[in-house]
Amino acid sequence: MDDGHEKVVETVLAGNYVEMEVEGKPKDVKSTISNFFWHGGSTYDAWFSCSSNQVAQVLLTLPYSFSQLGMLSGILFQIFYGLLGSWTAYLISILYVEYRTRKEREKVDFRNHVIQWFEVLDGLLGKHWRNVGLGFNCTFLLFGSVIQLIACASNIYYINDNLDKRTWTYIFGACCATTVFIPSFHNYRIWSFLGLIMTTYTAWYLTIASLLHGQVEGVKHTGPAKMVLYFTGATNILYTFGGHAVTVEIMHAMWKPQKFKAIYLWATAYVFTLTIPSAAAVYWAFGDSLLNHSNAFALLPRSPWRNMAVILMLIHQFITFGFACTPLYFVWEKAIGMHECKSMCKRAAARLPVVVPIWFLAIIFPFFGPINSTVGSLLVSFTVYIIPALAHMFTFRSAAARENAVERPPKFLGRWVGSYAINIFVVVWVFIVGFGFGGWASMTNFIHQIDTFGIFTKCYQCPPQLPPSPPPLLNATAPITSPANTTHFQLLGSSRFHYP
Repeated sequence: MDDGHEKVVETVLAGNYVEMEVEGKPKDVKSTISNFFWHGGSTYDAWFSCSSNQVAQVLLTLPYSFSQLGMLSGILFQIFYGLLGSWTAYLISILYVEYRTRKEREKVDFRNHVIQWFEVLDGLLGKHWRNVGLGFNCTFLLFGSVIQLIACASNIYYINDNLDKRTWTYIFGACCATTVFIPSFHNYRIWSFLGLIMTTYTAWYLTIASLLHGQVEGVKHTGPAKMVLYFTGATNILYTFGGHAVTVEIMHAMWKPQKFKAIYLWATAYVFTLTIPSAAAVYWAFGDSLLNHSNAFALLPRSPWRNMAVILMLIHQFITFGFACTPLYFVWEKAIGMHECKSMCKRAAARLPVVVPIWFLAIIFPFFGPINSTVGSLLVSFTVYIIPALAHMFTFRSAAARENAVERPPKFLGRWVGSYAINIFVVVWVFIVGFGFGGWASMTNFIHQIDTFGIFTKCYQCPPQLPPSPPPLLNATAPITSPANTTHFQLLGSSRFHYP
């Protein structure tokens, strides 16, 4: 009976799932090249998007989390939250397919409309769920974009410290505003591919450079030392594997979204090969020094390899800014009635107001590292973990809904009973540990940053500026008989004080 049910569903699903493809047009060389670099919709594109979007700048803060958690807890929390994140991404994909199939049976056409998470909740569970989902999702994506902007300023400072981090935030805010010209997630094919290469290079640079550097003199690994730090680090890792607030938009860009189910799990498996070795190696080398340096670049010596990693991460953070901001652009377009406008220039102009509050918040709270944990505990916990698990249970709470479900839970997980058990565990764990303890710890740490550095701080965690050296004192007994001798003494003084 299940086989027959699945065949019927497949014929329904096949209806409009290729609506983004251009049909009936001859393919010349130009269109072929454009499609290759720009027009993505395969399972590989989705995998690159998920893998690239998941790590981003958090790669640089995970060693900081390890210094708060300790080595063992850091590794275990990564694996644990990676699996939890993969499960809830699977739930989101199931709910998306369920919603879209129901709508297409009603002859709804999504040719010029991008489905988003709040619309899935609205269609399956009603307006109250829609409003909650919209509020959490938009706020999370807003602060996710803020974090990328802060990371850009934090990273470039380690190449060029002639400008303070706040000034760099102004500059990169203007640069990131150009993402308004990227129409949708279809057009991130080449960027997702390059983004993953960039994070792969950076992760292995951190690993190899730390091992070659060796442990600093007197290195200590005291973590976990305080409850506040422990749960702050744990919620940063919860944030790390909560990057699927854009899952629905990535799925909608696929030719066959029903194939998404396990993509996030495979993306997470690859991300483990980047995050665990790099975080462990940096923590092994620098230990407790990381507690005061949330950006791993701060402790590694300047070199061409580090400069390359910084530049690649800057480019990748620009890409990730677009990933986080694009769903916000869609929501704003729908609110002002511009979403189905054919002119990309008009849509780009309409999108610009979305960038302004992001820019402003990045200048107010430039706390690279602590802001990740705060966003993770207060927003990611609900957006990515609790709401999808609850929505899945409420959508299929009736026997009729379970019988007519487009996608049923896999047999090896215990079908509906198993999925409900996992969902309940996810809700309880994340609410108590992630939101409860994590929210308390991360807010305590965040308030501490405000008390220590203040809002609108000019250069967060920058090394103190040394006072200018006093002019050299000449030897009173030395005869100065000519301008040549004076020049000689001046050169000696310059050499002595400026080139130690």
